[in-house]
Amino acid sequence: MSSSTQLRVKELLREKGWTTKTLAEKTGMSESYLTHIKNGTRRWNEDSLKKLANAFEISPVDLFAQRKQRTDNIDSNVSMPEQADVKLKVQIVPVVGEVPANPSPYNNQLMQITSGHKDEFVPVLNTTDGSCFALSIDSNLMAPTFVKGDLLIISPEVWTRSGDIAAVEYGNDTQMRAIMQVTYTEDFIVLESVNHKSAPVALIRGKDHFRIIGRVIQRNQKLI
Repeated sequence: MSSSTQLRVKELLREKGWTTKTLAEKTGMSESYLTHIKNGTRRWNEDSLKKLANAFEISPVDLFAQRKQRTDNIDSNVSMPEQADVKLKVQIVPVVGEVPANPSPYNNQLMQITSGHKDEFVPVLNTTDGSCFALSIDSNLMAPTFVKGDLLIISPEVWTRSGDIAAVEYGNDTQMRAIMQVTYTEDFIVLESVNHKSAPVALIRGKDHFRIIGRVIQRNQKLI
């Protein structure tokens, strides 16, 4: 099996503290088949991918190894800005339609494909974050702050402070990923919609699940 399609089952079992038997009980698949999947000696199919993702409570995309390099050639798919006298750091980042749970060059590429933005890239100034990505906004639910057609440049490496807008993951039973304004207090983490049209969500520090995926560092507006 190609290493690019091998799943992180062994790693996820270790993280969860599960045995293959436990995973078999949760997925309804046989231990023998799961052992092959775990060792990369047999190819998975779409149905098994969904069952594994449900069991581990992650996106199917996140089942793939996280630290792999992109398999395409970005440079051949994008036009760089014309050379200027002013020295600028320009990085090409992938466009995605959904927030990846664990951004990395490889995971971002997978999310590009699964969210319908294959081979779409944008140049971004003054960032060196290799896991940076551009989230395409496909509705006006966050208007007027962000509107359909905007690209939000999100950097996992940039620290998120109170009051910043970030891609976050939260929720204990069902985990959600969203673009929210984050406010830290002594006991709570408060998440607000960027246009303040929805009721804020208050999470208890150290109790409720919450993590920052990346901070929104730039908004690229669609030219009319």
